[in-house]
Amino acid sequence: MIMKLSLSLKQLVIYLSLLTIGGGAGLFGSRYFVPQNSWFRELRNVTASSSSENPVPSPVGGQTGTTIGDNMNFIATAVQRTGPAVVRINATRKVANPISDALKNPLLRRFFGEEEQPFPRERIERGTGSGFILSENGRILTNAHVVADTDTVLVTLKDGRTFDGTVVGVDSVTDVAVVKISASDLPTVKIGNSQNLIPGQWAIAIGNPLGLDNTVTIGIISATDRTSAQVGVPDKRVGFIQTDAAINPGNSGGPLLNAQGDVIGVNTAIRADAQGLGFAIPIETAARIANELFTKGRVQHPFLGIEMSDLSPAKKQQINQDKNLNIKQNVGVAITGVLEKSPAQRAGLLPEDMIQKVNGKPVKTSAQVQKLVESSTVGKILEIEVNRNGEFQTFQVQLGTYPQK
Repeated sequence: MIMKLSLSLKQLVIYLSLLTIGGGAGLFGSRYFVPQNSWFRELRNVTASSSSENPVPSPVGGQTGTTIGDNMNFIATAVQRTGPAVVRINATRKVANPISDALKNPLLRRFFGEEEQPFPRERIERGTGSGFILSENGRILTNAHVVADTDTVLVTLKDGRTFDGTVVGVDSVTDVAVVKISASDLPTVKIGNSQNLIPGQWAIAIGNPLGLDNTVTIGIISATDRTSAQVGVPDKRVGFIQTDAAINPGNSGGPLLNAQGDVIGVNTAIRADAQGLGFAIPIETAARIANELFTKGRVQHPFLGIEMSDLSPAKKQQINQDKNLNIKQNVGVAITGVLEKSPAQRAGLLPEDMIQKVNGKPVKTSAQVQKLVESSTVGKILEIEVNRNGEFQTFQVQLGTYPQK
């Protein structure tokens, strides 16, 4: 009995010790393993229940005073502010039926008969994208590839109302298009500023991915000024915003928002193979193009007519091998090709020239050159200073009009 009693007392002491240590560890963990201003705290607050009284961390430059107790956070506030102005766009277009074209083969025609047409010559292609309302009278901005090759589309508002939309203009170079619906007193977005974005800032995307209306995804700004070549769409002329907010087919044309709910970009699902990467057209570019499309119906882009690349030792070696050039510098902006009958060729620019300045402004990347050209106008003369075999020369280039398909 004495031995049994002593064992029980010993066990009791152990149990009490474990409880004490466990309680201390829990207190220690809540104090140090979940820092008050950490990423984990923000994620916890975003998904916390409404019974919590802890305030949500305010984004830089955002509003203060929002609490979980109000069942709100800055993401929800931004979405409530802008969401009603985001629309779904259903486009229908007729395209040639490839099977029907194949039946033009004389051998197949003999099999089916000259007059028999077993398959329709055209097929109907349907697609869904997103857009957002710029003005109360129904001006809508979206992606060009959402409404390309169609004159009318069906626009559905968040409140369920539907309107026939007229495609006013399409600019394939920037992937921007505008649509007009006959309505009034519509909710509108607030245009923000993408010029001073910093990687790491919040990014909120709204759209209709895969046909799922009014879907909200969140991430951060991953990078800015991604060139068209870097993104893998060399036929475009945009310095893209990169984000890890999910952007899938159907999101195209929807807004990318900052933490305050202002539109900073137009989402574009241009890379089907992108995993965890999304891209958006900066709102300044999109708004400028949209304004020209609404007023003129088309956009003229200034055209220089060169291929260029940012150099590194490895890149230099690859370019010299692929294009049979003899570029000697390891860094800088190299002209790797000059298009025939282009403004650059007429002015005298050559492959292997290293661009130093544009209109007196030093440039270090091809993105800077592209921005300076795009911010100019057709017919304007640009002064381009290059290093040609160790000699600095300046050329006067009169910009032409970018050839569109």
